[in-house]
Amino acid sequence: MRVACLTFWFYDYTIQMANELARHTEVLLLLPDYRSEEYVESIDPEVNVHIFGYSRYAGRFGPSCYPMLREIVAAIDGFGPDVVHFQVNNPMLCPLLPMLRKYPLVATFHDIEPHPGEDRLLDVGSLLYRLTLFVSRVLPDRIFVHGKALRDILVENYRIPARKVHVIPIGEHEVTPFVKFEEAGMEPDGRRVLFFGRIHRYKGLDYLIQAEPLITREVPDARIVIAGTGEDFGRYEEAMAGRDAFEVHNYRIPYEEGARLFQQASIVALPYVEASQSGVIPTAYGFRRPVVVTDVGSLPEVVDDGVTGYIVPPRDPAALAAAIVSLLEDPAACRRMGEQGYAKLKTDMAWSTIARSLLAVYSELAPSPGKGKSRADEAFVETAPAGGNER
Repeated sequence: MRVACLTFWFYDYTIQMANELARHTEVLLLLPDYRSEEYVESIDPEVNVHIFGYSRYAGRFGPSCYPMLREIVAAIDGFGPDVVHFQVNNPMLCPLLPMLRKYPLVATFHDIEPHPGEDRLLDVGSLLYRLTLFVSRVLPDRIFVHGKALRDILVENYRIPARKVHVIPIGEHEVTPFVKFEEAGMEPDGRRVLFFGRIHRYKGLDYLIQAEPLITREVPDARIVIAGTGEDFGRYEEAMAGRDAFEVHNYRIPYEEGARLFQQASIVALPYVEASQSGVIPTAYGFRRPVVVTDVGSLPEVVDDGVTGYIVPPRDPAALAAAIVSLLEDPAACRRMGEQGYAKLKTDMAWSTIARSLLAVYSELAPSPGKGKSRADEAFVETAPAGGNER
């Protein structure tokens, strides 16, 4: 079997997926030249991944993108895949997918709907994103999402046939680029709560800020670390009652600095008010840090409550503070939950686990001639390493 893996973004996710698939089948990885050089070093040299880098102007949607689209189609045609698997993330898919309909198409949705505050009715970018989501729901033969709650939305709200939608965990997404900078022996620097990533209203940072007085009342030396950028940060600064309790890094965090922030943290907090999934959770697990998340989207599906972290109601600063305080006051529980999160990452969320699901679906679309077993199944049986899910 041959699989073409295409993305216009989600570089690390697609590269890690291609690495694992290439242990079992032949893979063509199509990445834009723009920024992908930051990630290609994580391609496993021991597996056979064919790489095609297309135009560095991949993000510019318009008539000038058609030569690039023809390049992509020509590269895929030259490879001759049995399946084309793409990540849903860019309006370039709107003209490209009809050009690829001769192949079975598989989509991975990382977000199935626009986040609140990111869907402006008369904004061209928002309209293109909605069109991208529509085309990516209608044209693929199979769809993957990162949680049962997301699958239910596609089936119930968008009338996508249930047989067409499959659930896979988010996997070790955005773990490798950070963990490669991990410093041996670095421990949490005091009692620190880390909020990491893009800052937009749906991330619920307001509620973590509101929880701060409740946290520092019980744990006076607690520090809330906010690392990331997005919308105007001024309104968050105005809401900070105890400014000395906060440490703010309001810019795009380089991977090396991000690794330090995760290692210095005791807990990673995700107080989201809406979500599909989050790459922050596997990154926290990769650094053996427990998480406190809200019960939104499919976040609870990758957190074992009381085992790898705590799940609290959204928009509830008191509940958020109580969960954070209970962990800050119990360093042993932090370490135990962090280790259990790391174990979950390397088993339930491992790429080897995900590859089994992917290959099973690919085999439905491209069965081998003759009776019984598909080429994907044969590849998995013949090349899968001993020892279960861990590499």
